[in-house]
Amino acid sequence: MSTIRLTAAQAAVRWLAAQRNERGESFIAGVWAIFGHGNVAGLGEALQAYRDRLPTFRGHNEQSMAHAAIAYAKQLGRRRAMAVTSSIGPGATNMVTAAALAHVNRLPVLFLPGDVFAGRGPDPVLQQIEVWNDGTATANDCFRPVVRYFDRIARPEQLLTALPRALRVMTDPADCGPVCLAFCQDTQSEAWDWPESFFAPRVWHQRRPPPDPVELEAVAGILAEATRPVIVAGGGVHSSQATAALAAFAEAHGIPVVETQAGKSALPWDHPLNLGPVGVTGASSANALCAEADAVLGVGTRFQDFTTGSWTLFRAPGRRLISLNVNAWDAAKHGAVPLCCDARAGLEALSAALGPKRFAPPDPALKAAWFAAVDPLTAPPPEGNALPTDQQVIGAVQRAAHADTVIMCAAGTMPGELHKLWKAGRPMSYHMEYGYSCMGYEIAGALGIWMAEPDRDVICMVGDGSYMMMNSELATAAAMGARITVVITDNRGFGCINRLQKATGGAEFNNLLAHSQLAGGAPIDFAAHAAAMGAEAVKAGSIAELEAALARRAGARGPLVIVLDTDPYPSTPHGGHWWEVAVPEVSERPEVRAARQAYEERLRARPD
Repeated sequence: MSTIRLTAAQAAVRWLAAQRNERGESFIAGVWAIFGHGNVAGLGEALQAYRDRLPTFRGHNEQSMAHAAIAYAKQLGRRRAMAVTSSIGPGATNMVTAAALAHVNRLPVLFLPGDVFAGRGPDPVLQQIEVWNDGTATANDCFRPVVRYFDRIARPEQLLTALPRALRVMTDPADCGPVCLAFCQDTQSEAWDWPESFFAPRVWHQRRPPPDPVELEAVAGILAEATRPVIVAGGGVHSSQATAALAAFAEAHGIPVVETQAGKSALPWDHPLNLGPVGVTGASSANALCAEADAVLGVGTRFQDFTTGSWTLFRAPGRRLISLNVNAWDAAKHGAVPLCCDARAGLEALSAALGPKRFAPPDPALKAAWFAAVDPLTAPPPEGNALPTDQQVIGAVQRAAHADTVIMCAAGTMPGELHKLWKAGRPMSYHMEYGYSCMGYEIAGALGIWMAEPDRDVICMVGDGSYMMMNSELATAAAMGARITVVITDNRGFGCINRLQKATGGAEFNNLLAHSQLAGGAPIDFAAHAAAMGAEAVKAGSIAELEAALARRAGARGPLVIVLDTDPYPSTPHGGHWWEVAVPEVSERPEVRAARQAYEERLRARPD
C-alpha cells in the first residue's frame, strides 16, 4: 500500500479539498478561519499550503463567519457547504449559536474548533475548561446537542473514519445538518503515514428516497376522499429542488398551496394556486383555507408553531394531517400520516397515485381581498413629517427589486412583515432564517448569499437591534467587494418584542431605548458607523429618499448601507393567527390579568 506522510491537519485539508458534488464542484467550497493557539500551527499551516485549492476566508467573529457559511449552503440548496475553524475556548463557543441555527434549519456546515492537548502534558492549557468530575470533557462538548455528528480527534488515524462520517451527514437528505470535529491541537500537528487512496477524489451523491408503497397508498387514499385539501410548502421543497414538481402537482389536482417562512417563493406570489403565507404571520387567504381544510399535506415542513398557529390553525372537524418529509422525525409529528421520502420523488409518485383526481379551485376572491387589504400599507406615503412604517419600507424595496433580487432577513419585526407582504417572484428569491430567528445573522448571511450567487441582487433587511448585535462582517464584505445592499430600519430598540410585551399586558420596559436605562444616550449614527467599516452609506430621511438611495446600488462597488428612521409601533393588522406566549397567572397589572384571561380562553378553544 502506497502511503504519504502528513500531519493530521494537512491530511484533513487535503481530504476535504478532494470531495466533490454531483456537478463536479468542490463540496467544501472554502474554510472560514480565525486563528489562535489552538489551530494556527496545525490547521493554519495546512490551509496556507492549500489556499489555491481550498480558499480560506477571514472574518471578524466566529459566529458570524459560521452564519456566512450557513447562508452559502442554504442559498445553494445544500449542494455545497463550507467549513469554519477556530481556536479553543471563546473562539469555539462563539460558534455554538451558529451550530444551533444550522441544526434547526437542517443546513450543512463543518465546524473544526481547536481542542485541548490530547496528551494532556500542559494541562490546563490556556482557555481550557476544567471539568472536575470528567477528565474527557472540554468546552467543545457544548456542540453535542446542536450538531448532527460530533467527534473529538485525539489521534491522526481517527480522521480515516471521522471525515467520511462528517460528509455523510452533511450530504444526507434526512440527517443533513452541522458537524463538529473537535481537533486536539497537538494531534493537528502530529504526522502519520496515510494511505494515498484516502485522498482520491470522491463524489457525494445526494439521494432521493422514494416513498414506501404502503405509506403512499394510505396518503393517496386520504387525499382521494378529501374535499378541501391544502398543501403547506416548507423549506424542504427548496432543498429538494422540488419547486417545479410542487407547481405541477398543485396544477394537476387543483390543490391550493400556502407557504411557511422557509417555503416562501416555492411558487411565484401571483400563481393562482399560491394563497400566500400561512400561520402566525400568514395571510387571511391562506389561514382561511387551512382552518377549513379536511386534509393538510405538509411538504418539507417541520410544522413549527408559527406555521400551525401553535396548533390552533388546522381546526376543521375530522381533518387529517399528512407529512411528506424526508426525515422520519418530522414525518410523524403530531400524529401525522407519514409519507417519508424526498419531496420531489414523493410529489411525483403521489400525483401518479391520484391519477385524474381534481379538486374545486380556491375562491379567487380570497386572494384578491388579501391584496386589497395590504397593498395600501406598502404604497408610498403622502409627504409629511410622520416616521415611515416597516410596511412602507418593504413597499419601497419591492418597487426597487427585480427578477434577480434576493431579499433576506432573520429576526425582529421584518420577518413577519416580509412573510405577509413580500411578493417573491422566483424560487430562492426569499431567504429567511426563521427556524432559529437569530439576531445577527443578517449581514453575515447576506455576505454568504453573495458568495454563493455573486450575480444576484442581495438586499438585507435588518433592524437597529440586530445590527448592533453583529455587524462586523460588513467590514469583511467591504474588503471582499461584496455588492450587497443593507437597509437598516432604526426604530431605536427592539420594536418587535416591545409590541409583544404590550400584547401580553406588560408595560413598555427595557425594549425600546426610551424605556430603558439607556434612554439618556446619544443616538447612534449608523451611516457613519457603516462608512467607517468601508461601506458606502447614506441616511435616508423619507421613503422617497430611500427609493433614490436604492437606485444607487447598481453602481456600488461594494456594500451599500441605507439607514432610515422608522416608527416602532405599527404592524400589519390584517391576517395573522394566534401564537402561544404564556402570560403570568398573577399580576398587579389589570392589563396582564386581562391578557391572561384571553390566553386561557384560547387554550380552551384549542382543537383536539
